[in-house]
Amino acid sequence: MSNAAADVPAHHEWKNVAWLAFLGTIGSLCVSLILNYLLLFSETLTPFGRGMITATLLPLVICLPLFVFIGLKLAEIRRYRRELNRAATFDTLTGCLNGKVFTSLIERRAIKSSPPGERSGAFLVVHPEHLNAINLRFGLSWGDEALRLIASTIRSCVRSQDVVGRIGASMFGVFLPGTSEAEARTVGERIRASVSQVYFAPQGAEEILAVTVGGVIFEQDLDFEDMFRPAEESLSGKGGFALSRIQPASA
Repeated sequence: MSNAAADVPAHHEWKNVAWLAFLGTIGSLCVSLILNYLLLFSETLTPFGRGMITATLLPLVICLPLFVFIGLKLAEIRRYRRELNRAATFDTLTGCLNGKVFTSLIERRAIKSSPPGERSGAFLVVHPEHLNAINLRFGLSWGDEALRLIASTIRSCVRSQDVVGRIGASMFGVFLPGTSEAEARTVGERIRASVSQVYFAPQGAEEILAVTVGGVIFEQDLDFEDMFRPAEESLSGKGGFALSRIQPASA
């Protein structure tokens, strides 16, 4: 239905608006004429009384429904705008930031001059294991469910100021500003342990979810690619979790 509405020509939309304005004006005029006609034959009312009744009833009869209608439409527009903003910011499947917004956030932080104590941190890349096997055995819908569960688990393992984004079809990025190496290792291990404990039973057969985590520790603001490349390379290491350190440029 939404596609059909989008295909309506613009001149048809204006035609509907013109008809609504015309019919609304005619209806208001008829209400005003009928009310004044009826009051004209009332012998108990003075001209002042008729004028006060007309001045009171007409806004109630005409303006109240009109402003209620306009208010409902404005509320609907605001709701659509919030949905559009959310769709442009968050990944619809996992609820994490989408790749474009996640990357932009890190790039803006690199451009902004932060105090020295706030330039360090960690960047983790989380990659689900056996996702292709789940898709092949149980179907894509169960693969999507696995991604949703993993994303929810990742978000539950980080702080409120940390940022989680979906940076690929089956890859998540976790930006941990102001985090030490020990704290980053704790977060990475917590993510792996928590994901392995998630209950996941496609078609009634319980499966164990697992992720590989790679990451880097940095001591100065870096572009997204400068963090992503070494973090992704560390995923190739066996053992489930690998963390490296990016030395400052001055070193």
